[in-house]
Amino acid sequence: MGLIEIELFATLDLVGQAPGGPEEDPAGGFPFGGWQAPLIDEVAGAQIGAAYEGTDALLLGRRTYDLFASYWPHQKGGEDGDIATLFNSVPKYVASRGTPDLSWAGSTHLGPDLGAALREVRERHEHIKVVGSLDLVQTLLHEGLFDRLDLWIHPVVLGVGKKVFDGGEVPANLTLLAPPAASPKGTVYLRYALAEGTPRTGDMSAPDRGV
Repeated sequence: MGLIEIELFATLDLVGQAPGGPEEDPAGGFPFGGWQAPLIDEVAGAQIGAAYEGTDALLLGRRTYDLFASYWPHQKGGEDGDIATLFNSVPKYVASRGTPDLSWAGSTHLGPDLGAALREVRERHEHIKVVGSLDLVQTLLHEGLFDRLDLWIHPVVLGVGKKVFDGGEVPANLTLLAPPAASPKGTVYLRYALAEGTPRTGDMSAPDRGV
């Protein structure tokens, strides 16, 4: 059974909208498109590259799919050559209530029963990456349809924009897979796995403090 792994870039106030550029997601007049670009350094770039090693499928929401399909098929070589080769070669699964144009080679529209569709995808692949796709992420969080969460927290506060956790989530436990890793420009990389059960409560004044 394969793993569904969510890859997200976020600010300190957990805004995840349009990190890549001004045209990525201007919904609601979002004024900070491309906020991530000044904060990328070699360490963060290497972390991102390593996170995609072994990826054998992409799971994307409609907006992210359309954006990627208009960009990645035309990228060859250069700084983004490795990611372009990966994204263009692996199967792409699109979660959408509409009927997306699947012109990007290797693309498949998932059916209306997302849970059943993802079970089939998990049977075919080992490492399924969810990139961006904040609306889809809310569904995955609500339904517990993910196994890993890679989160890069950047040292900037925006105050506006779509949040990583924006009402779709339900109580859940996660396990930190590796120590947090900071880059020279202050971005912190956090790797989590979904764990069993729901959060416990305790009393900080109790002698054992829930231990």
